[in-house]
Amino acid sequence: MVKPQRGLGKGLGALLGDADLSQIRKPVEYVHKNVVTTDSGSETERNSADIMLIPVDMIEPNPFQPRMSFDTEALEELADSIRSLGLIQPVTVRRKASGRYQIISGERRFRACRSVGMEEIPAYIRDTDDQGMLEMAIVENIQREDLDPIEVAMSYERLIDECHLTQEQMALRVGKKRASVTNYLRLLKLPAKIQHDLKVGLLSVGHAKVLLGIEDTQLQEQLCDLVIKNGLSVRQLEDKIRRLTIKDDAKSTDSPDLPEDYLKILDIVGKYFENSISLKRTHDGKGTMTIHFSSDDEARKFLKTLEDSNI
Repeated sequence: MVKPQRGLGKGLGALLGDADLSQIRKPVEYVHKNVVTTDSGSETERNSADIMLIPVDMIEPNPFQPRMSFDTEALEELADSIRSLGLIQPVTVRRKASGRYQIISGERRFRACRSVGMEEIPAYIRDTDDQGMLEMAIVENIQREDLDPIEVAMSYERLIDECHLTQEQMALRVGKKRASVTNYLRLLKLPAKIQHDLKVGLLSVGHAKVLLGIEDTQLQEQLCDLVIKNGLSVRQLEDKIRRLTIKDDAKSTDSPDLPEDYLKILDIVGKYFENSISLKRTHDGKGTMTIHFSSDDEARKFLKTLEDSNI
């Protein structure tokens, strides 16, 4: 579906008139700053803040790239922009001993530039070792807004394991609260099936946090399927788990064989009291049912239901 073009406001229209914006917005150019090497292969003297033009065939992708996938459509849109306006934000690279360059950040921009046939790419050149490069690449990717939760969690884990950082140190690196970092790392404890559903957007991080409170992985997967099938909200998932917990309590050692009718009582009556109801039964059929209510209004609604039902 083609989106209708939005017209300019009257003020802008009057100012611009019939101006051809394609003539106003000319491609970005970087001149007289090409990378030049001496006979020994080292770079000529340059200012580290300079943007250098580096031949595409001298640049290699980042071997430590934390990003696992690149959106094809978004990459094509970026390529179209670069084709008409040039590369606005240069990539960042490091120089290898061989005289070639490796990307530290900006691999998506590099791929788009290469797809439109650019022979040279503007870049900042940084001096760093493998660990420094890994850390910069991961932090740069984490700060993006389009990473899925599992990509973020795996990036955090890599920073901790490969850069030998504590959770607190890593939280400072990425500008996040330590609690947020911990919550993301916990996502990696979920079954692979649930991690997949998080990656593709079928499940939210809120749902995942609730599922982490369950130890039984099979039950986690079943509840995950239920959320996707019925479109349950996080609150609805919490209510479902609370109901299951109540049933499990009712099936404790004191009452291992709670009849189905009793479970129906828990479901029906629990609806009026936020499921704050418990039922205990002994082997000879004796027992107690306890209802906890948070307001008089809850009790009145339950009473009205009983009266309307002529019970």
